[in-house]
Formats: sequence, C-alpha cells, structure tokens
Amino acid sequence: MPMPSRARRRSKSRWPLGEPPPGLFPARDDLLRLLAVVSIAAAAAAACSLLNRRPKPLCDSGGAAYTHHDSCQPCPPHGRCVDGNLECVQGFNKYGNLCIEDGLVSQTATKILLERRICDQYARALCGQPAKILFQELDISNMADELLSKGFVGLSQDGAKVAKIKVLDSARAFFEKTFSSDGVEEFKCPDLVAELYRPLTCQIRQWISRNVMSVTAFGVLFSALLWILWSIYKRQALSKRAEQIYAQVCEVLEDNAIDAKIGNSECEPWVVTSWLRDHLLVPQERRNAFLWKKVEELILEDSRIDQYPKVVKGESKVVYEWQASGSLSGKKKVKKMQGVAAGKSRADGAAGGAIKLAEEMDAG
Repeated sequence: MPMPSRARRRSKSRWPLGEPPPGLFPARDDLLRLLAVVSIAAAAAAACSLLNRRPKPLCDSGGAAYTHHDSCQPCPPHGRCVDGNLECVQGFNKYGNLCIEDGLVSQTATKILLERRICDQYARALCGQPAKILFQELDISNMADELLSKGFVGLSQDGAKVAKIKVLDSARAFFEKTFSSDGVEEFKCPDLVAELYRPLTCQIRQWISRNVMSVTAFGVLFSALLWILWSIYKRQALSKRAEQIYAQVCEVLEDNAIDAKIGNSECEPWVVTSWLRDHLLVPQERRNAFLWKKVEELILEDSRIDQYPKVVKGESKVVYEWQASGSLSGKKKVKKMQGVAAGKSRADGAAGGAIKLAEEMDAG
C-alpha cells in the first residue's frame, strides 16, 4: 500500500497544478503554418530538381554511342542524329524527338499502281494474249523505279526511297508468293483479282465460250421470236393497207357508176381489174402479190361489186362493176347526183323553149 502513495507524491511534485504548462505544445494555428511552410519547401525542392535535370541527348546515327543507351536516347526511325540534333529524312516531319511521315510520300506511294500493272499482265494472259505472269523481286523493284520516275516530282532521293519501300512492302503483302524450279522467289497477282482486270470484251467472249450451248439455244429462240413478231406485224400492216385499198376501190367503182348513170358517154360503169390495181398501188406494192390478193378477197366478199370477164379492145379482161342502186357512201354523192340531174333538166327546158320560140316565128 505504501507504493501508490509515493507515485502520487512524485506526480504532484512534477506537475504542481496537475496540468501541463500552456506553452509546452504549439497552438493549432502555429501547427497549420508549420505544415504550409513544409509543403512550399518540398514543392520548391521538387521544381528545382526538375529544372536542373537535363534530358539525355540523342545518340548519333551509326555511332558507337548508339549501342549504349545509358547516356543517350536512341535516334528515332527515319531520322539522322548528329551531335544530339535530329534531322528527319525526306518524307518525314520532326515533332519533338520523333519523325512523323509526311503526306506527300503517302500520296506518292498510293499513286504508284504497281499492283494494277502486274495484274493487267496476268489479265492479258487469261485472255489469250502474250504476257508475263511471274515477276521476281528485282523486276518489281525496277517497275517501281520506272513508275516513280514518271510524273512524281517534289520528292528528294530520300523521299523517293521511302516511297519505294512503302510500295514494295505493299506489293509483297498483296501478291502471291511462289518459288521457281531454281528456288528463286517470284510473285504473281492473285487469280481472283486478275479476273477482275480482264477487259469487258474478253469477259463476254470467255463467258460465251463457256456457255456456247445455252447461248446458241437462246439465239435460235430469240431469232424465232423476232421472226414471228415481224411476221405478225407485217401481216397486220398488209391487212390494214389492203383495207385502205379496198375502200379506194369501192369509191372509184361507185363514182364510175354514178357518172355512167347521169349520161356521161365517156365513162363506162365497169373498170378493168388490172387497170384499177396499177392505178391504186405504188410500184413497190405491185411486187407484193399478197397485198392485192387480200384486196380481191375483200372485193369478193362485197355484194355490191360484181366481177365478170369482158372483151376490151380485143382482149379478154376481168372487170369490176358497182351494182348497188343509188349511192351508199353518204350524202355527198347523193347531192352530186341531184346537182347533175338538175343541170340536165335545166338544159333540156332551155332547149324546148328555144324550139317553141322558133316555131312561133315561122307561123307569123
């Protein structure tokens, strides 16, 4: 029991009032100021460290330092580094420590239609023309040089090399690779692509040769259909023309009959068939026997027209005569007959009056 009493005495002796003195710990405001000062100092130290830090220089292209990257950065692709300075080759632009491809090189590489030239050769061979199908890498390289030298200006030698590399890489990825009997690597256009490069005339010719039986059968059927349609059209046209000529025959015969009835001594009531035919048909139609035969069939079916043989100027002819009483073609011809008859009656009346007047003068 005496031990606790001693501890109390000691504590009472250390803190006479039972609480620590007020200046022993810093105040809250002082603590915040201290933290702010420490943070500013740390930020200033970090900034100074970054400012004083120098980036590693670029390693010289092809130099000994290029293989040791501890003290320098490797030179980027498509660039030349000399004494830590970067220069991009033609066709690439400098962006920081990088060389970005220029659009002119890409456009030039795209315009080099190497695939089209080689596939055109294969397409000619597919069409039976003499052409080369397999190309070695040297042939493709020479072809790319030829295409680059035609019309592509504005590129330096380095830029042309870069464009050629892109063209060759694209060609290797596009063409099919084969090996000759000597083990030499050769390239050719894919078969399906070469077929698309064939001219249209060649495609049509080959398609016809592959389907010659079907094309022949179709040609025969199509020709027969055209012949049938043409025959139907020609027959309908001739029938229509025959009806027109038949109407003209009726009109001529009817006019002839009217003129004969009104006392015209120069007009006969009949008309010779051959004369009527030559009068109504043009020379080209006279060669078509079917046309006049169709007209004769229509005439034979008409009960108003009579056909009989007659001797004309010592020769036996076949004649047509209109047998209908009066005019059946309309009021026009009726008026014509009435007008002619009235004129005749007036002429007869005038002649009778003149005779009567002469007799009276003789009696006086």
